[in-house]
Amino acid sequence: MIKMNSNVKGAVSIFIAFLLMLILDSCSDKPQKNQIPKEVETVISAVGDEKNNDTKTILFFGNSLTAGMGLDPNVAFPALIQLKIDSLSLNYQVINSGLSGETTASGKNRLNWVLNQQVDIFVLELGANDGLRGISLDETEKNLQLIIDRVKAHNPQVVIVLSGMQIPPNLGIEYTKRFQLIFPELAKRNDIPLIPFLLKDVAGNKDLNQPDGIHPTKEGHIIVAENVWEVLKNNL
Repeated sequence: MIKMNSNVKGAVSIFIAFLLMLILDSCSDKPQKNQIPKEVETVISAVGDEKNNDTKTILFFGNSLTAGMGLDPNVAFPALIQLKIDSLSLNYQVINSGLSGETTASGKNRLNWVLNQQVDIFVLELGANDGLRGISLDETEKNLQLIIDRVKAHNPQVVIVLSGMQIPPNLGIEYTKRFQLIFPELAKRNDIPLIPFLLKDVAGNKDLNQPDGIHPTKEGHIIVAENVWEVLKNNL
């Protein structure tokens, strides 16, 4: 038996009443209008909205890698994750909240606006721009932790997935290694899932990256999506 709350029961009752009115009108000599009464349209919408309330949200919060810079967003890895989810008939909606040039500091400032919606799974992909700009590692770690804390405060039941990142050794071996360790350390400290390296099997491969050597091509995003899915699927 399908259970309905009082609002839905009332809406269905109104719908039946108007349906009967339509049937009686059709039997009369009055000219018919090809129009559904406004009240019936409202009831249909209300029932439809009730049905869709079970859909959960996966939000990808990141930089140009998430945004799919240089490509149509429909071929960026978040969109490919949505296709995978739809093929498995899972009840999740993916939101791509990637912004090119985003650092952990600017992401921290943008977070409250993003959290104006209900988020069930929050995929955090930030830090690469910090590393490329040589920003203090302590500052990067502090900002990522603050983002994690705010997301948890917004919804204690949220699943946060952290995306690991690596950078070229341009700023020295010590900085490069310490940067790489930020992500597994944060994941362990906060007991959250970790994507070990978002660009695994893509970074450094000129055939899978755009001319800038940083942003994946369409084919590169297919591999990135698999890297993400390998961890994400266990948390759906």
